Amino acid sequence: MSTNDNNQLANNGISSKGVTEVAKAEAETFYQRGNEYRRQGNWQEAINCYLEAIELDPDSPAVHAKQMLDDILNYYNKDLYNP
Repeated sequence: MSTNDNNQLANNGISSKGVTEVAKAEAETFYQRGNEYRRQGNWQEAINCYLEAIELDPDSPAVHAKQMLDDILNYYNKDLYNP
């Protein structure tokens, strides 16, 4: 993509990855909502919000947040529950 194309995209509010500023703002909203759900212990809703954020903006910090929740939910120590 040429510099001129990048400038034209920037002028239209679209990044070189095709994510508009509106989509980035919506992704941030879903990310923040996911953080609230996570703090409340509602992990499924948090994951749903993070997935929405990732769909809108693949570079969202929700990618890392979802991975952390996946790691927590996938951790299972059978010996801890069955001594």
